[in-house]
Amino acid sequence: MEIAATSTEYVRVTARSKAAGSVITVAAPPKFAILPASRTGNPEVDDWVTGEWSGTWARLLLGPGGTVTLDPGEYVVWLSWAAGTEAPVYRTSGTITVY
Repeated sequence: MEIAATSTEYVRVTARSKAAGSVITVAAPPKFAILPASRTGNPEVDDWVTGEWSGTWARLLLGPGGTVTLDPGEYVVWLSWAAGTEAPVYRTSGTITVY
């Protein structure tokens, strides 16, 4: 994804939780960590911000007036959500390039 630093738009990640093979609706909102691509390791507790569900999409509003405003650079998106006793953490494929 490429986005201008002055643009406000959603980053969307497809996320499905299943129980016994059936897709279930997760009540807890998704959590995102948007980190510089140069940073190594997993996100820290303070890196996470709350997104929202839109169907099977987890989404977060980026840009001025959004949840997160990014400076020009390259970023990696991490996603997590509470699903019963599990809290999976995923590093999504690809990057966000802000220009």
